[in-house]
Amino acid sequence: MSDRHFVDNLWRWKCGLPELEPGKPQIHTYEELRKTEWSPEFEELMRNRLIMGAMRYGMIGANNKPDYDRVSSVIQRMKQFQKTGNKELLVDVANLCLLEFVECKRPNAHFCAVDDGEHVGIK
Repeated sequence: MSDRHFVDNLWRWKCGLPELEPGKPQIHTYEELRKTEWSPEFEELMRNRLIMGAMRYGMIGANNKPDYDRVSSVIQRMKQFQKTGNKELLVDVANLCLLEFVECKRPNAHFCAVDDGEHVGIK
């Protein structure tokens, strides 16, 4: 096994994905992934709603905004999405998560990147 083949497969092994075939590189470049691993439509829907929210509730990071219970709202909207399939709720969830990330007032709030080994399951 070549060094390159070994490196290309490291994360695949860790995530339980099938090994890449030797001699058949399937790894995409960073630039290819930046172009494909995002949804401009989703981003536009998020931004439109954030702009409306700025008019209703104040701009992101503005002083004197109330401490909203966004986490409960995220959970509620995800339950509604499971029942209705309305993707607008997913946009709401994404925006609530973004706002919680930026405006969180919890004293223990922090960001620490950790691979906990828990990944999305297959239905």
